[in-house]
Amino acid sequence: MIKKFLILLFCVFTTAVNADVFNTKAKSAYLFDYDSGTEIYTKNADILMPPSSMLKLMTLAVLFDEIKSGHIKMTDKFKVSENADYKNPFWYSASKMCLVTGQKISVQDVILAIIVLSAGDASVVVAENIAGNESKFTELMQKKAQEIGIKQSSFGNASGLPNEKNLMTSRELGKLAKYIIDEYPDIYPMFATKKFEFEETQTKWCSDWVATHTLNYNKLLFNMAGADGLKTGHTEDGGYGMVASAKVGGRRLIGVINGFHGKGHDALAEEMKKMLNHAYKNTHNKIFYRANDTITKIPVWYGVQPEIEATTNENVAITLPKEDSFKSVRVLARYDTPVVAPIKQGQQIGEIVIEKNGDIMKRIPLVAKNKVRKIQFFGRVLKNISVMIWGR
Repeated sequence: MIKKFLILLFCVFTTAVNADVFNTKAKSAYLFDYDSGTEIYTKNADILMPPSSMLKLMTLAVLFDEIKSGHIKMTDKFKVSENADYKNPFWYSASKMCLVTGQKISVQDVILAIIVLSAGDASVVVAENIAGNESKFTELMQKKAQEIGIKQSSFGNASGLPNEKNLMTSRELGKLAKYIIDEYPDIYPMFATKKFEFEETQTKWCSDWVATHTLNYNKLLFNMAGADGLKTGHTEDGGYGMVASAKVGGRRLIGVINGFHGKGHDALAEEMKKMLNHAYKNTHNKIFYRANDTITKIPVWYGVQPEIEATTNENVAITLPKEDSFKSVRVLARYDTPVVAPIKQGQQIGEIVIEKNGDIMKRIPLVAKNKVRKIQFFGRVLKNISVMIWGR
């Protein structure tokens, strides 16, 4: 085997802007670049805090899985139990879409109600129609969290209303947001919905309620161009929180704020806007390769194909302060050649290393883009003879 080092890119980029100092009044915050994964700003990002209604993102992720698998359709109807009835004292002061026992509502309306109205009753409807009851549904939420790699968070209900088990970190909320954007591209645009009017109310009280509750609590959608999600939350004790995403100039950032004690959702949106704009102003990024791009081809030993295409499961990208250029950045592919068959699709066959001024900034697994079967015994014998005689 020969250790191969392939220099793939040498990029010059010379923009320079002095960085400003930024700090948020929120208790916890986390901001990162979507393409590179680079953390741009962190403040108590790993402490567990009540996520309030931001927890509904996990409720939606479980529902989205059911839609993606084909088990549930947007046009399907969910039945409302007395647990989600607006007359239940549990919902008197909570955000809701205003439902009555026995009512049937479409899955699409349930999703919009959760996203736009932060409807806790709709979250209960989701939980009961998927798992039978809310307790069993929280087990699905916990399982989903583990699958995503969200290890610290815990869930006591589907709505995010106060419960001692409802705990998440800002970092894990950010990870959940990226997962939703990545895995549900057909559904994600719903998070940019600014207004939702539920038209199937069953009582006059609910009709009056719905008439005054139509606008998204995520005010960033209204005051920042490029903002397209995701979810806000609020409790009296915990303060305001937001998981946000914005795409400006083709570049997406994801930010999380929790424990913000400002004057309402408008102040929360302004705080998030400041954090996002700070990052756009003071950092820049470079994408060398997108996930699943063919980066290089590596010779295969004993394979039915002579070469295998190598790729990555994530973008090969970095983010730097604006005053730092990409002048001395190198992207290298490191691998042993040839690779011995059989090779499975997705099998690691090397690594991508991003260096700046000789220092390693990032390592990314280099994986097989497809599979290569091993040739039969007689073919391997002929190959060995060929090597001994002709050296190939």
